[in-house]
Amino acid sequence: MKLTRISRASIAVAAVAGLASVGVVAPSDAATRSTVVIVESNALTSLNPSTPDTNLTINNDVAYLTGNGFNYYDDKKNLIKNTVLGSYKITKNSPKDFQVTYTINKGKVWSDGTPITGVDLLLSHVLSSSAYSKAAGLGDPASTDAKPAFDSLGYGGVYDQHVVGEPKLSADKMSVTIKYDSFQPDWEISGPGVSPVHALEQLAAGKTKLGTAAENAAAKAQFLKDFTSKNTANLKKIGAIWSTAYNIKTVNASTNPLLLVGNGAYKIQSAVADQSVTLVLNPKYNSGPKTSGIKTIVLKMIADGTAAAQALANKEIDIYQGQPTADAVAQLKAIAGVTVIGGTNSCFEHVDLRVGSVNDTDYTGVFAASNNAAKNAKARDLRTAFLLAYPRAEIVEKLIKPINSKAVVVNSSFTLPGQTGYDAIVKGSGVSKFTAGTQADRTAAALKLVQKYYPTAGTDTPVPVKLLWGQPSNSRRASEAALVKAEEAKAGFNVTNTGTSGWGGKLDDNSFDAQFFAWCPTSTSQTGTNANFLSDGGNNFIGYNNPLMDDILRSLEQKLSPAQITAKYLAAEKLLIADAITLPIFQHPAATAVNSALKNVKPAPLSPTLVWNFWEWKY
Repeated sequence: MKLTRISRASIAVAAVAGLASVGVVAPSDAATRSTVVIVESNALTSLNPSTPDTNLTINNDVAYLTGNGFNYYDDKKNLIKNTVLGSYKITKNSPKDFQVTYTINKGKVWSDGTPITGVDLLLSHVLSSSAYSKAAGLGDPASTDAKPAFDSLGYGGVYDQHVVGEPKLSADKMSVTIKYDSFQPDWEISGPGVSPVHALEQLAAGKTKLGTAAENAAAKAQFLKDFTSKNTANLKKIGAIWSTAYNIKTVNASTNPLLLVGNGAYKIQSAVADQSVTLVLNPKYNSGPKTSGIKTIVLKMIADGTAAAQALANKEIDIYQGQPTADAVAQLKAIAGVTVIGGTNSCFEHVDLRVGSVNDTDYTGVFAASNNAAKNAKARDLRTAFLLAYPRAEIVEKLIKPINSKAVVVNSSFTLPGQTGYDAIVKGSGVSKFTAGTQADRTAAALKLVQKYYPTAGTDTPVPVKLLWGQPSNSRRASEAALVKAEEAKAGFNVTNTGTSGWGGKLDDNSFDAQFFAWCPTSTSQTGTNANFLSDGGNNFIGYNNPLMDDILRSLEQKLSPAQITAKYLAAEKLLIADAITLPIFQHPAATAVNSALKNVKPAPLSPTLVWNFWEWKY
């Protein structure tokens, strides 16, 4: 199923046995091969990647393979319309009344045979309109006291801020029209996605098997009734299902098949927790491009790059695009019958420092912002010190350059090296305080800041910092964490850097003071980073709340020239530097190793970087 949050622009990256048993499929060089085995560095945690705790690369990859929307990005960052599913167009364009109509083509069906209609587009409004959530008694998504009934990442985005009223369903129920209060520059990627609302209704009613055609039609009609009447009780039941029921790691014969209804080319056959996911062709698929002969896709979790390279050499896997180490890349290039595609992608590693609470518990750690001026200044100084001592250059030099010799330290959270405005932003943002001199100079300056408040921190009683970074088996991130711990110790910090299984669900855990992971942009939207730094942003996992930042980011939600966009990014970047809450580190090196017999694998810079054109793959 593909339940795509409307405003997301970045994301945090059933096999019958373990890796050793993958060999039961035909050898990878067989002429009749129809199975592709892909390495993933993280484990599946949910079939719904659109909640704050489940926005992970592998969850999004599975959603992409099992669901289709109105468009997608290609490997050149071009937005391509999926005209097989339907169409969309501007139907009114006046200064205060901008309307877009989305139409589902007749005859499109879900994997259980249920017709896809405009009614399936309405859930997006529930997931992304705070006004609707409040009016329907589902809770205020901006509240810090309780989560809304739908724990969606869609709230707080362009759709939420600018849509007027509710979507208008056409008489034939095949189209919906969305009205905005003004022209929206990112309107093409702000629109609704399809959701199997009949399956959600049946799940909420306690059903455990697929319905008949009549039952499915009745369930869809019930959802429309619930939506239009704002039936709080029923919608809350659906919200509970949407928010939690899809959070499964295992799929087998006992799994409720209603959870697996989708409109994608593939459907999940089985999944083994923390090991693998097997997808097979959906025989009723007619919502997107035709596939080219691949009948089965297996996603295997192998966090260690060296182990992945060995599996590729053993012909146990066909594609590896994880987080490779230098040794692993050397191994990949030495394997006969393997093509290695290099370069970089748009995913970039960054470090964030927690400043406030983002759930129903309080963050009181060393970096916590405060209404007390003295306490706030202390926390900001400690955050500054931690970022000064953070060994970004050493990480790039030791872990990334051996893979990509052209790798550089990234110094903007809004643009990447080579993109429009990057140089101007870096020059004017104040990030130079975190790049000036040598690392030894910066760490020494950091220690002085720490010792303002903890005079013996450099020799005794260091300041404790709990760091979140990823799976214990992820060797590259384990190496990053080790470099961080060693350098921060010189600045008076004692970093607890143990790996954490299921780390993606802990990004908003107030027991952690700092965390590093990757943002993987999913679009070229000029508001793409808003969700990361808005006070109510869906990707704001650290409790950052700055009204000036909110004003700047909201002002991006209009038609702007490239120069105007750069100026606003620069203003926002200055605030991030002044508040000392985050620093980018490096772009992920793109080392994609592919079985040479498998054609048309074309890694893309935007997420989903690897599987974006799965329908073109063939042997």
